[in-house]
Amino acid sequence: MKIIKEVLVVGCFVMLASCFGFTDKKESKNLVDKEVFVPQKGTKVAYFASGCFWCVEAIFESVIGVEEAVSGYAGGKTLNPTYAKIGTGKTGHSETVAVYYNPKKVSFETLVTVFFGSHDPTTVNGQHPDYGTQYRSIAFYKTINEKKIIMEAIEKLSATVYNRKITTEVTAFTKFYKAEAYHQDYERRNPNEGYIKAISVPRLNKFKKKFPTLLKSEKH
Repeated sequence: MKIIKEVLVVGCFVMLASCFGFTDKKESKNLVDKEVFVPQKGTKVAYFASGCFWCVEAIFESVIGVEEAVSGYAGGKTLNPTYAKIGTGKTGHSETVAVYYNPKKVSFETLVTVFFGSHDPTTVNGQHPDYGTQYRSIAFYKTINEKKIIMEAIEKLSATVYNRKITTEVTAFTKFYKAEAYHQDYERRNPNEGYIKAISVPRLNKFKKKFPTLLKSEKH
């Protein structure tokens, strides 16, 4: 009986601490997708992957100059990926966030700082507690200058912060697939969910404490 009880406790913990454990198929059918975001003139888009996109989306949306962050999939070759498919780790895609930003208010370089400063880029294929190729760290670039900024950031971090090798992939952007409706603004819409309370919110708060000058005001 004791062994069975311990197995059940461990199983419950894994579900509470797993991004993939909270897939709600019913919700995906009933939830209307969030309003179509219309970028303002001059808006640019950057793409980053650093673990569960529920967490990453919330982090970038807290940054001054970011107009919107959209959860989705990128980095693989599988056409029209779905949450269920990428969950197998065989699509090549990673949970990715498209960050729409005003370059007059926040630079790509600052977004790269946010990216590296909000996760552990030395972890292979995942961010605790989510592991698999679908959770790997990727910094996408669309221009040679963007690639240069990312590489310079890695070089600086390698020399001053990390003793371990930075495993972040630096990849040319090709295509982004928007995730299902129920993934959008997930952290904001599900504040009482186990994973959000135990993983997402603490990760966001850690970022806010580390970069207070980059945050939008509470009235935003």
